[in-house]
Amino acid sequence: MDNTNQKKALINGEIALFLRGLIIGKVLTLMVIGGLLWWLLKPNLLSGNNVNSSSNQNLNAGSKNASTNASTFQTVADVPTASFNYGGSTAWASIRQLVDSQIQSDRPELQLRYIDPVNGSPGSSSGIRMLLDGKLDFAQSSRPLTDEEQAIAKERGFTLEQRQVGMDGIAVVVNPSLNVPGLTVNQLQQIYLGKITNWDQIGGPNLPITPLSQRPEDADTLIFPSNSDLKGQALSSNVQYVYSTTEAVRQLSKTPGGVYYASARSVLPQCSVKALPLGRTSNQLIPPYRTPLVSPEQCLRQRNQLNTQAIKNGSYPIIANLFVIIKQNKGREQRIGDAYAKLLLTDQGQKAIVQAGFVGVR
Repeated sequence: MDNTNQKKALINGEIALFLRGLIIGKVLTLMVIGGLLWWLLKPNLLSGNNVNSSSNQNLNAGSKNASTNASTFQTVADVPTASFNYGGSTAWASIRQLVDSQIQSDRPELQLRYIDPVNGSPGSSSGIRMLLDGKLDFAQSSRPLTDEEQAIAKERGFTLEQRQVGMDGIAVVVNPSLNVPGLTVNQLQQIYLGKITNWDQIGGPNLPITPLSQRPEDADTLIFPSNSDLKGQALSSNVQYVYSTTEAVRQLSKTPGGVYYASARSVLPQCSVKALPLGRTSNQLIPPYRTPLVSPEQCLRQRNQLNTQAIKNGSYPIIANLFVIIKQNKGREQRIGDAYAKLLLTDQGQKAIVQAGFVGVR
């Protein structure tokens, strides 16, 4: 190889060595810069992780506290230890079956015994009457107290308190074969006063109306409010009196022109009757059930449910409030009545009332 070629080879080797050193230097520089940046940012990254962890812990703690703070039957203080008698509204039947059984399971020191009236049929009126007479320790009612009941209590040296724990609707039911679009509250009242006697007077077939009802002195629910001009008027002689809602439903299934009103929760699941939409005016009829209406053929598989939204927003025209009636006498009756109402107003009690088919008040 001549001198010229040797010089070119030497120069090319030096250039290659220089480039390789340059590349290695840049890589090392980048590594140093990257490490420096990681070291500077590390506290912030760790701080951010701690914030997220803290947030998650706070959320979990909040969720746990929300669950822990929910009032239950166990959280109610001053529940007396004894056996007590109570009674009243038949509309409360599902509450007695579902809610009261849960109460006695969680609070075994409290024993509740339901008492039927000796004379008359069970209901709000008979229950309040038994409370006034000292035969019950507290009463369950699906209507408010009357002035007469408060006056009797005052004469006997105590007062009565009504404490609301839930809501229901009053449903009007007929034979499933009856073809009627619905009723207004006024039409319903006129039927029971004997002013409307045939379904053809209100858009139905030419068929005599057979109104069924509990006796006023035992009534479970009211269609004549205490502030109504119609309150106290005698019912029509056409009204046929029944002992209970069960008896009324049985009669309606055999009476094409029959009609009856009662707690919506009690009658809506029945397959042998049909609930009618009800309204304040004829062009604002609201069904007491969740639409669509379940037909009698489907009823055994799927029952009609209470229209809770219409009850809550007040669009349904006749609401039945559920009250615990408490004797204010500073004695054992007042203690148990107060404790029972508090149990039903806990989160657990309100949830159970909804499960029983009613609308809660909290």
